[in-house]
Amino acid sequence: MNTRNLMIGIIALGISLMCLIPASAAGFTPQNNALPDNFDFSDNYYTVYGGPDVSANIVGDNEFYRGDSVTLNINLMNKGLITGFRSEEDDDPIDELDQKLQQQEMSYESQRTTAIGIVAILTSPDPNVEVKSGPQEAGSLAAGEQTSSPVMFNVEFSENAPSGDYPLILSLYYGYQKNVQVSGDNETSLGVTNMDVGLWYDVGSQNVTIPVNVKKEAQFEVTNVSGQLDIGEEGMLHATYTNTGNEPVKDAIVRISAADPFSTTDDQAYLGDMDAGESAVAVFKLKVGDTAIEKPYAINSEIKYEDTKGHDRVSDNVKIKTQVSASSNTYTGGLMLPMGFGIAALVIGAIVLYIRRKPGQKPEE
Repeated sequence: MNTRNLMIGIIALGISLMCLIPASAAGFTPQNNALPDNFDFSDNYYTVYGGPDVSANIVGDNEFYRGDSVTLNINLMNKGLITGFRSEEDDDPIDELDQKLQQQEMSYESQRTTAIGIVAILTSPDPNVEVKSGPQEAGSLAAGEQTSSPVMFNVEFSENAPSGDYPLILSLYYGYQKNVQVSGDNETSLGVTNMDVGLWYDVGSQNVTIPVNVKKEAQFEVTNVSGQLDIGEEGMLHATYTNTGNEPVKDAIVRISAADPFSTTDDQAYLGDMDAGESAVAVFKLKVGDTAIEKPYAINSEIKYEDTKGHDRVSDNVKIKTQVSASSNTYTGGLMLPMGFGIAALVIGAIVLYIRRKPGQKPEE
């Protein structure tokens, strides 16, 4: 049996090396090469057809929202079958030794359907979905078995991913037993003496489509801003929100985050029900701090709403871009600056007139 164990060890090592296929080798196709000459050291009684057939499916929900970062749990199951066999012997009568060897070979041939050392590689043809995980090992599966724990891949969906289906490609590589040959010296009551078993393995591959879906949902943009916001004063800000997504919403409420230099006691506005493409105006009363600078600002906001399934949702951050202007009551701007120049001119004129007058001189008639 030493010969058998040595051959199995060498072949197993070869399978391990062949199965460690990098993700860049997506176009690799194993070749069903003829058996090597040095394999033919014993008798081959049968040619068997069939092999592993590994299927895959996502455990749990396969629907996600744009912008999600998720872990996909994928279950594997081997549905491999022996589909037929052909005898390689002629019709001449055979002795008891050959009968025993045929029985032994057929028992080994039944292992042909086992997928050995499965390596799974998940890829996405669409740039809106990115697979962050590399190749994953899934162990070996005999026919009828499934993975005891799922194979896991980290996947990110783009913030701009349109709703719809995104097929992912799961490439599976594994070793499988391609052929068996047996030999022995003699048949005894204890079995076949000096029996050797030659096992030849090859590499198989399958591609399985894993469908994932980006859900339809509402999406919001600020499409118009109006109102006067002056430094040091309180003003009204009007922001028009448009549902640019493809799902209606109910009872939408927008809330702003009034950071420096803004302050408010009125940070929420009711938008109501909004169909896809519909707009609504939110009005906020804002106080602009005295230390504000005359320049554009962006105010953060988010919308809380009820989706079509009755679930409460909160939108991504939506920015309100507005302009802060100098107040008409500010000394350094507006109409106050020319008025200051006028007062200064009157004072200087009075001083000059006083100097030009001599003491005791009467004003001219």
